[in-house]
Amino acid sequence: MSASTTAPRREHLPALPGDDVRQVLWRFADRYDLQMLVQSVRAVARGPVARLVAQGGRHTHDWTPEKHALLKEFDAAGITAAYLEPEEGGFLEGPKNLALALIAFELAWVDAGAATCSLATHLGLAPIHERGTPEQRRHYMSLAAPAPGREPKRAAFALTEPIPYVGVETGLLGGKVRIAEWPEGGEPILEVSKRGRFITNMAFANFVTAAVDSADPRIKGSCMVILEEDDPGIFDRGTPTRKLVHQLSATNDPVFQLRVPASRIVGGYTVQDGVIVPNYDHSAIIEAVFRRTRVTVGLMTSAKLLSAIEPLIRYHRDRFRGAEAVPPGSPRYELGLQQKEDVTHRLIDIWAAGEASASLGFAAARLFDELDPVEREKDRMLAEQGVRGPLAAHKAMRKRQHEAIEFIEMQGHNQALRNEERYQQLAADPVIRYLVLDAQANVLCPATKLWNTGHGSVMMREAVSLMGGYGITEDCPGFLGYKWMDSQLEATYEGPEAVQRRQLSVTMTNEVFLAQFRNWIHEMRQIASVEPGTGACTLASAMHLWLWTLEHLQHARDAQGQKLYQTSRHGVTFPMADALCWLLASRCQILDVENLRREGPGRIQQGFEGTVQFLTDLCHVQAARAAGEVARICSEIVYGYLRHPSWDDSPQCSTCFEEVELRQIESVVPGASGFTSEVYREDGAHDTKAGPCVRAPGLNDFARLRAKLDGCLAGALLAKDRAAESVQKVMIPAALDYPQ
Repeated sequence: MSASTTAPRREHLPALPGDDVRQVLWRFADRYDLQMLVQSVRAVARGPVARLVAQGGRHTHDWTPEKHALLKEFDAAGITAAYLEPEEGGFLEGPKNLALALIAFELAWVDAGAATCSLATHLGLAPIHERGTPEQRRHYMSLAAPAPGREPKRAAFALTEPIPYVGVETGLLGGKVRIAEWPEGGEPILEVSKRGRFITNMAFANFVTAAVDSADPRIKGSCMVILEEDDPGIFDRGTPTRKLVHQLSATNDPVFQLRVPASRIVGGYTVQDGVIVPNYDHSAIIEAVFRRTRVTVGLMTSAKLLSAIEPLIRYHRDRFRGAEAVPPGSPRYELGLQQKEDVTHRLIDIWAAGEASASLGFAAARLFDELDPVEREKDRMLAEQGVRGPLAAHKAMRKRQHEAIEFIEMQGHNQALRNEERYQQLAADPVIRYLVLDAQANVLCPATKLWNTGHGSVMMREAVSLMGGYGITEDCPGFLGYKWMDSQLEATYEGPEAVQRRQLSVTMTNEVFLAQFRNWIHEMRQIASVEPGTGACTLASAMHLWLWTLEHLQHARDAQGQKLYQTSRHGVTFPMADALCWLLASRCQILDVENLRREGPGRIQQGFEGTVQFLTDLCHVQAARAAGEVARICSEIVYGYLRHPSWDDSPQCSTCFEEVELRQIESVVPGASGFTSEVYREDGAHDTKAGPCVRAPGLNDFARLRAKLDGCLAGALLAKDRAAESVQKVMIPAALDYPQ
């Protein structure tokens, strides 16, 4: 064989991706502070946390001294102070969304309860951080900082109410606030009554940010109030919640009946005609809080999936070792269950899902880091223009939306063809930048929470099943059984899946977002022209199909004449939200690998080519899976609301042939009968089926896009085969590095 026809030698994945690869993928290779934070958190996770789990720490609902000792470990590792500004006792400058995401990821790699325990303090502080007055921020954030000779004050977030009253409906509140005293010329004293359910950190929290509704005509609407353990009245931490999961976090059902000054209303208040009017109602506060913290919860499930890879590979390879009939060096000894394609292919599916969900979550975290300073600049600019209050700000933003779309469209143009002066003018405008970033954030946040935890919990079940019976034992390597159970709770944290789907069904139709989405389709096409092995072409075709379907649904009606895309039509809007999540996760995964391809050669010393090739194949596998899900969902919705034609419905059977007529056509055009099955025989009978095939006017473009997408799947399973081969050859450590 000549040299020109010899296939190029292909590099395999040499070892599991390490920190050098992850830092480039997730864009913190230039952040030494975050790299050190990751190492510090990892030491806690794979040391004290892992040992506590291995010793049975999850076997009790109570907050034990051993669990409480983890708090000091968090303090010493910098986890507690990571949320704080340097002037408040923290050590990280600037926005901290990526930092908190990395903390959650590292802790959840071992145990999600420990991750929740660390993040719940940040959640309790978040209302004060996002909407508190300067005085509230200065006071409470500083109290939360570890200091020599003093334990930090710990916070909890009390939103949900006890069943059977309200459950997890965040728009309705059972907690009440009244005016107990209002001295002449003095500050009002409030009486707060609140019963909480599933409140994390309550076993040790020193203060609580609680959501309450007015029960007094002298207080308008709802608000959040800061409650301290030393306030006069009842600060009852309540009984531990009998959870099946996340036992390394303290969860109680507390009771509060306290008197506090009105200055404790988060964000402050004004007095109008003798009525206290909070500057922020509780909904405005939790919206600002949850749109950031949902991302970290999503990444906790991502960590589970990626942490399962090494234990699974080790279990599969060791499966037959030790048997006399399996000598060392034989294929069965070296590969074990990995000799079978089913095992390696299913492992690749888990790995690809883990990479995609991590890419989506960290992309969302970085986006919020970019958005936070722009949002503050936008608020300052609007204040200078005299725009006050959320309603006025919303109206002002709506008026600028067309300029944001203009900017996005110019981004998609060739630089030589666009008006550069106008482009730079829009790029420098904080309001335009805010509109562009906010439209993305309003989609990426619920998408991360919905897809990472929802699909992630399904894939964790796959991981456990690949362990056989070992997967549901207490000593399963990597604690996979616990992680599978924990993932079920994460899918309901900070709003169950229906909440995320509802938000997406609104935000994904924002014209600013859709303008960006069109640019992303072009972006994937460009990547595919250079790196076709990523599956970017497949993904672009799936994105096109989804966008066509969404636009079609805006004016389409069902067989009864009812509009398809509307708020209450969850059978339409929710599946479309699910389909979008698949696309977003795959896109972020491809962009991360492309960043590694560009930036990696100068940073990764060994095994670069094999690592990039393997991660590229995972992208292709995941893009194909995403395309399949999108095609299924879109086809079901587009065709599923049409009425199937019947044989006796003459307008629907206008294309039917009589058998005699078809024979005549066949005599002129041989083979013509093969192009139709809609035939009436001489006795009036027809094929055994419901009726003529559906020929819906206006859906030819959809059918063409769907057929194109099916063809784009070419090569996806070849990529899976290559990735599976790498899994058989990859080197793994001699033993799992936790517990230590």
